[in-house]
Amino acid sequence: MSFPTSFLDEIRARIGLAELIGRRVQLRKQGREHQGLCPFHNEKTPSFTVSEDKGFYHCFGCGAHGDAIGFVMNSEGLAFPEAVEKLAAEAGLEVPRDQPRDPEAEKRRADLFEVLEQATQWFEAQLAGQGGAEARDYLAGRGVTDGTRAAFRLGFAPKQRGSLRQAMNAKGIADGQLIEAGLIKAPEDDRPAREYFFDRIVFPITDRRGRVIAFGGRAIGPAKAKYLNSPEGPLFHKGRVLYNLAGARQAAHDTGELIVAEGYMDVIALAGAGFPAAVAPLGTAVTAEQVTLLWRLAREPVLCLDGDAAGRKAAARAAETALPLLSPGRSLRFALLPEGEDPDSLVAGAGPTALRRLLDRAIGLADLLWLAASEGKDLRTPERQAGLWRELETKIKAIEDPTLQAAYRESLTQRFEKSFGYNPFGRGRPRGQRRSSARQAPKGQPLSGRGLRQSPATLSRRREQVLLAAAVNHPLLVLEHAEELACMEIGNRDLARFTEALVNLAASQPDLDTEALKCHLCEQGFTKVLEGLLTPRVYVLGRFARPETPIEQVRHEWSHVLAVHRESQSASKSLATAHY
Repeated sequence: MSFPTSFLDEIRARIGLAELIGRRVQLRKQGREHQGLCPFHNEKTPSFTVSEDKGFYHCFGCGAHGDAIGFVMNSEGLAFPEAVEKLAAEAGLEVPRDQPRDPEAEKRRADLFEVLEQATQWFEAQLAGQGGAEARDYLAGRGVTDGTRAAFRLGFAPKQRGSLRQAMNAKGIADGQLIEAGLIKAPEDDRPAREYFFDRIVFPITDRRGRVIAFGGRAIGPAKAKYLNSPEGPLFHKGRVLYNLAGARQAAHDTGELIVAEGYMDVIALAGAGFPAAVAPLGTAVTAEQVTLLWRLAREPVLCLDGDAAGRKAAARAAETALPLLSPGRSLRFALLPEGEDPDSLVAGAGPTALRRLLDRAIGLADLLWLAASEGKDLRTPERQAGLWRELETKIKAIEDPTLQAAYRESLTQRFEKSFGYNPFGRGRPRGQRRSSARQAPKGQPLSGRGLRQSPATLSRRREQVLLAAAVNHPLLVLEHAEELACMEIGNRDLARFTEALVNLAASQPDLDTEALKCHLCEQGFTKVLEGLLTPRVYVLGRFARPETPIEQVRHEWSHVLAVHRESQSASKSLATAHY
């Protein structure tokens, strides 16, 4: 069975290659690529490389090479159609049935890319020419330099109707191709074909490979709509595309940071201010497909939308869209801009440092859910409080990952109890009453099991998991507390062996970062132990163990949990001796 090239390209665009291969191979980031042990032959030194940007993997040891489809075929023993169907289901795509390869359709698709490229060059020339003076002045007034203008390939659609059509016809491009490319409207009511863009600054929209697939236009003079996008067509589906996706990829890959702004000018302003990893949806609410695209570039993109009511609503909608798609390690953060500000105006008025401060203070998705549900509401009565919890519970139930759903419920329950003095499930204490001894725990020791008592052995095991998870995510702890880790009495044999290996690795190779440390531990046979430690179930027990927690906070809480653990072990020994 053959598949259209466009369909195969869509699969490759939606499936993250490093993520796909990372399910079977322990990969660590090495510059712009990922490396690990080859899954296709036995080796002790990593020679297997995954290039997300180029879309292929390669082993310098055995020569294995391919893309996402090839990896599934080779690793799972599937035929080409079976691998395509498997990945299509994962990407949420419907497999085209009984559609043999159509060379003519593929040629028309390739021709459309060329038509749009010719139009882009023509728009650029109009902006640079005499007729583009007003548009250039407008861009200069918005702080857009000539270099930034060139980098984003900005153009101008002049006031003279028919000029684009005439120029493209002169190049041998027929009206039918211009209509299919979304450049002119089909004739209707005995009126001639007309351009979509007229007296507007033009923003080329590209696919992830940098090929122009559509345009956005901003009106210079009076117009019914300030911004206008190309109509959807064979190449362009606005809910599946992000503005500046191709331009932001490398910067997001290098820094791990990705900013989601609201519009074209926001993205351009951010790039000019030193934030090149910035993208924007195309004038619509963020879609599920766009959330998936964002996660391919960064694990926690920051939404930096306008600081007005509409911007807050857009952030809340994006959060709700993301909830069913959440998975461990993948979420969204939100930078809340001051009222009346957008990224463009903030950078222009207060400078890049002000934006950096806002990005650093970005709140998590759970914080945004609470804020969106409670901000500006009078919640002084029990009925309104119950309504608030019902709204939150509805959102929590939208999370499909069971571990994350439990973590969100616990987090939002704690916020509710802190705000109103009682547990929304009706098992809390009256306002102002101290916690009972059954729900108390030493500082730094997290509660679990909804406040039920745990056996000393269970509590000890959980503390050990939290301490070791934090040590893996923050290798500096191992260097600073090697002796204390080495002296820890650990009841579980696998964890004890793991701890010994962890200390030995840190002593012999003190410069190892987290990914390298995990790679070495996996080589020594501790893959399952790592999988059991670096999970939300452990992070819920001790949130400071997460990799993103600042090291000073980790040091403080880690030392406290270690002290509690030692004290508990000492008390257990004394009790055992007394009974003996």
